Formats: sequence, C-alpha cells, structure tokens
Amino acid sequence: MKPTRLAAVCLIFLTSPQSLVADTVKLRVAGSVSVTGNIQAKREQPFFEALAERTGLPLAVSYQPIDLLDMDPEEGLELVQHGIVDIASLGVAVISRRDPFFLGLDLVGLTPDYDDAKRVVSAFSEPIEAHLRDSYNAKLLGIWPFGPQVLFCKPMISGLDEIEGLKVRVYDANLGAFIETLGAIPVEINFSEVRQALDLNIVDCAITGPSSANTAGWVDETEVMMPLGFQIAFNAYAINLDRWNTFTSNEQNALTAAFNDYLDDVWAYSEELFADALRCNVGDTPCSTVRSADLQLVPIEPADQDLLRNSLATISLPAWAASCERLHAGCHALWASTVGKAMVID
Repeated sequence: MKPTRLAAVCLIFLTSPQSLVADTVKLRVAGSVSVTGNIQAKREQPFFEALAERTGLPLAVSYQPIDLLDMDPEEGLELVQHGIVDIASLGVAVISRRDPFFLGLDLVGLTPDYDDAKRVVSAFSEPIEAHLRDSYNAKLLGIWPFGPQVLFCKPMISGLDEIEGLKVRVYDANLGAFIETLGAIPVEINFSEVRQALDLNIVDCAITGPSSANTAGWVDETEVMMPLGFQIAFNAYAINLDRWNTFTSNEQNALTAAFNDYLDDVWAYSEELFADALRCNVGDTPCSTVRSADLQLVPIEPADQDLLRNSLATISLPAWAASCERLHAGCHALWASTVGKAMVID
C-alpha cells in the first residue's frame, strides 16, 4: 500500500466526527462497497453506527464504505492486518485474488442456494478464523451472503450454451475458469466499474446478485437475466487482533452477541432481497426493495443446472486446489475434511 494512500485513509478517520469522552473506544470501520445496494445501506451502515447502543460499550465508530476511502476492496485484509482500520468488511471473492484460501467458501457450483451456503459456512468458519489469525493478525466476526450470483446479458440468450464468444464480467478466477469452459471470454472487473463496461460494450454479460444489479443500474444496460446461482458471494467481517485483545472478555462477549444478532438478520434480509429483486427485475409483483425493470427471464433448464453442478468436481475445485496449494500446502486436504465432508464431495 502506497504511503500517500495510507495517509489519506488515516486522514479520513482522523477528521471523522468522534466522541470527546476520554475513555471512549474509537473503532475505524471500512465497510462494503457503497454501490452494492440495500445490505450495505440499510443493514451494515446502521448496524455499525448503532454498535455502541447495541453493545452498551463506550464506542465511537467511524464508518466509511471502503471505496469512499479511495481504497481498492482487495486491500481490506491489509487495512485490518496493519491496524489501519479496526474492522473491515471483506468480499470473499475480492480478497481471494490476493489469497485464494478464502475462496474455499464459495467455489463455482458449491453454493447455488442459501441452504448449501449455511452448510458451507458452518463447515469452513473455523479454518477461515484460524487463517485470519495466523496470517493476518485478525479475528473473524462473521460471514454472510449477498445471495446467489446470476447472469445478466445484453444479447438475447436462452441458455448457457449461447454465451460462447461473449465477454462476461466475472469477479474471481474460479468463476472465470468456468466461464472459459463455456467458450466465453471472462473479464475480471470491479463491481463499481461494471455498468460503464456494459454501456461501452467492454463486456456483453455480467454476473452478480439480482438486487445489486438493480441498485447499480445494470438492469438499464442489459436485456435478460438468467437466475442460475453460480456462487453466493460471501462477505466476512474481521477485526484487528490487537484491537480485539484490548477488550475484556465481557466486552468481547457483548460484541460477539451483537454481531451474531446482526448476521442472523442479514442472512434473512439477503434471502428477502434476492426473491424480491428477481421479481422486480422482470417486472413482476410484489416488488418493494428495488425498482421495477423489464428484463426478460431466461428459464433455468436441467442441462444448465447439471453443467454447473458437475463443474465443481471437474473445474472449480481442481482449479482452486492448485492455486491454494501453491501458497498454503495442505489447504485442499483441510477443505476436503470440512466442506467436502459436509457437502459429501470427494
């Protein structure tokens, strides 16, 4: 991280409104990207702004979405590791570009729906917690999903077999590997840049959650939506371990309880948003969480479901295992003994 950018981040937090009470504990929080939609705006930001009230602790929280700190979301881990912020919201696919270990949570074909997502989080949370502690001086506070990540395209298509030759925005190498096997061209672009990329025909299609796509204006740049869940886009919260250890055990318990309640709410809200946005994006009702659009719905055929399901063993797991083992020997075996066992995957 360049010193000038580090200084800019520190300045933002130093000039943020803070309590003048001497014993107030200041927490600097780098939140989710601001354009991701309702979860960031209606759940995450209010949660952190009310964290003192929720916990009964003398906290003064400075919250900023990470993009408004002028930081690349990939740098979230580094911000926490070095104590530049105390807590960061970490997009799993994004931070996996620097460390593939985290993507073991969300391989293509592994978590097409919320039930599978819960099983995977239950199985892999302890390895994620240990990895954050040992490699990044951080503690895991919890994991939640944005929701199934689905396909939006400008050209009219009727199935996955028709994206051959098209340029498709992806957000991690694992998804890119799968898209490539379909004969399409994966293009890795940050979320905030996708609408313009669609408008300028830099990409023909793009993958994200239906609510985020609506909020970010993708529905104005595309014609069709195919609601096949490639991944579920997990997000994690981590706190700098040195900061965590300044709290007493009772204070840590209060923070843990607050995060657990919040995460339960976000999981439920994510499901609500997903179902509602699917309706809204194609002009169906009821539609209450995002605006109504007029995309054409591409039905999910059994052949497409089978293709995605089979890709886990043939494409996404081998690709992830190879990249992870290069940096972390034994991570494949760890995954197999946790996620693989829970999901009955060899």
